[in-house]
Amino acid sequence: MSWTIEQCHAFYGSVEWEHLRAAILKRDHYECQWCKRDGKVTRYGDVDSHGRPVVLEVDHIKELADYPELRTEPTNLRTLCKDCHNKRHHRMNYRSKHERKENRWSKDERWD
Repeated sequence: MSWTIEQCHAFYGSVEWEHLRAAILKRDHYECQWCKRDGKVTRYGDVDSHGRPVVLEVDHIKELADYPELRTEPTNLRTLCKDCHNKRHHRMNYRSKHERKENRWSKDERWD
């Protein structure tokens, strides 16, 4: 049986998830598992190519909403950096590459 968004949010806000998340991060040595698979080391405390601190997140391999019975199963959880987690869920235009549009106002006369 699937979970609603509210049920997922409640779980992610629970003490149970906090403890489990900490255990998974420790198990994975605070490293992104996708980056590691690709031969790159991305650890908590590092700085990314944009100068921002690396953020690590714990990912459900099989989606929480679709498989709530696996919510606490360690084999269904892995550590990913925020960039890899966004790619995995196709967030922030990772699904497709969009060409940056030209600013149509950039060539207008300016009154500086």
